[in-house]
Amino acid sequence: MKYLASFLALFFSLNVSAGEWSGNIAAEYRYFSDAPLSATQHDNYTSISIQPEWFHEWDGGKQSLTFTPFLRQDQHDDERSHSDIRELTWLKAADDWELRIGIRKIFWGVTESQHLVDIINQTDLVENTDGEDKLGQPMVNVALIRDWGTLDLFVLPYFRERTFAGVEGRPRITIPIDTDNALYQSDKENQHIDYALRWQHSLGDWDIGLSHFYGTSRDPLFVPGPVLTPYYELIHQTGIDVQATLDAWLWKMEVIRRRGADNTYLAATGGFEYTFYGVMESSADIGLVMEYLYDDRGAMASTPFEDDLMLGVRLAMNDEASTEALVGIIDDQDSDSQILSIEASRRFGNNWKLNLEGRWFNHIAVNDPLYSFRNDDVVQLELAYYF
Repeated sequence: MKYLASFLALFFSLNVSAGEWSGNIAAEYRYFSDAPLSATQHDNYTSISIQPEWFHEWDGGKQSLTFTPFLRQDQHDDERSHSDIRELTWLKAADDWELRIGIRKIFWGVTESQHLVDIINQTDLVENTDGEDKLGQPMVNVALIRDWGTLDLFVLPYFRERTFAGVEGRPRITIPIDTDNALYQSDKENQHIDYALRWQHSLGDWDIGLSHFYGTSRDPLFVPGPVLTPYYELIHQTGIDVQATLDAWLWKMEVIRRRGADNTYLAATGGFEYTFYGVMESSADIGLVMEYLYDDRGAMASTPFEDDLMLGVRLAMNDEASTEALVGIIDDQDSDSQILSIEASRRFGNNWKLNLEGRWFNHIAVNDPLYSFRNDDVVQLELAYYF
């Protein structure tokens, strides 16, 4: 509990009268239905998390400061008991440009099943294996706002290593990962300065983004041995993301070309979502989602999604409680490995929200990167209080 005590001390020592506080405190429970592959792992995990946000603006709203710390305390996994600064950013805004300095989270991408172009922030893998949770990234960001689109320029002076579950954590890779001795292609290691730029623009029904990144890859390779040692290479990645809103159709695509020291490959994800509005004369909407996931490295890909099809159903009740759910399945077209998932949420009153997540791994092939997770079917409940 030392993490929690030190975090709360910092939280209450800040001058709360000079800005606005918001955020949430949450309790989480995870249940794994199958016996673990390792004797150090467990069936049940509980944890608590807190993520407040402090916001203050001045200069007629042209300048602001945002501070968003995060802390989780886990019952079993010491690696999941961690803290992070998700955001600590000063913003200076003008009519046709914006300057941001500090720690931020940036999201790029349009597809549902994976976000290939999203490369600025490191994945906080101990939070969730879906890759949606990110660590804060130090940066200087200049946005040039023009009639022909917005051009974002990034200087990223410090690299964040990926987080991994500990020996008692679940799910995790069967072979232990040595996070204390990570290797780098750059002799500057985590001090290498990375660069990125992105142009985005809306043309009628079309939203288009073009991006390029040069620097330390957020996706580690692994050096085999008694333990796996993460290795972070230098890469160039060029990406494009496109979304078209055409009546009830939402067409989405992400494509990247990544070049490393010894490998260049192309990956893409694309598909559509079609929404039936006001089903059976109710306020509910139902969306059908289909996406194809491709990686031209085939069986040599470090990702499990090299030739996969994702099918999903999204339900939005559009009620006062904001009840919604997404059920999806990703099927490997070569091995028939499958990942079934569900995400659902509902608000209670003005301050409470219940989140449900489930993930099931079926027929996972021996050569699949997800083989270590074959016994890690999980149901997760989170109750969060928002203030």
